[in-house]
Amino acid sequence: MDLQKRCALPYTHVSHAFSMFTEVKFVPSFTEWARRIAGLLGSPCAFAAACAMVLAWLVSGPIFNYSNTWQLVINTGTTIVTFLMVFVLQNTQNHDARAIHLKLDEIIKSSKDARNKLIDLEHCTDQELDELQIQFEEFRSRRAERA
Repeated sequence: MDLQKRCALPYTHVSHAFSMFTEVKFVPSFTEWARRIAGLLGSPCAFAAACAMVLAWLVSGPIFNYSNTWQLVINTGTTIVTFLMVFVLQNTQNHDARAIHLKLDEIIKSSKDARNKLIDLEHCTDQELDELQIQFEEFRSRRAERA
């Protein structure tokens, strides 16, 4: 199937981490769901709703005599939401980073003067990246001296 057609399908997702083992299909895919949730929860309306819930919890304090159960409600709720959002946000970040890498790889591939080694930098060790960074710093220094 053509890459553009495959990427346009909303309910098909090949998990990058497990793509060598299996093709994972969700209806709708977890990535699509995570992207929608991250977009929704990152909106001003979601922030206002969260503030309203905290305010309602604060106002209810005197009604429940600031009991341990009253405190446990906000602690448990925020812990669960935070725990789940870690996975949602990590998934969307992984997806976005992968897309950016592929776009940059395409730009590097199309440039006649680019080194093809740069296409696969995300798989280099930290030492290899450090060496490449030194090369770029030396290049910038030489260009600055010429100017």
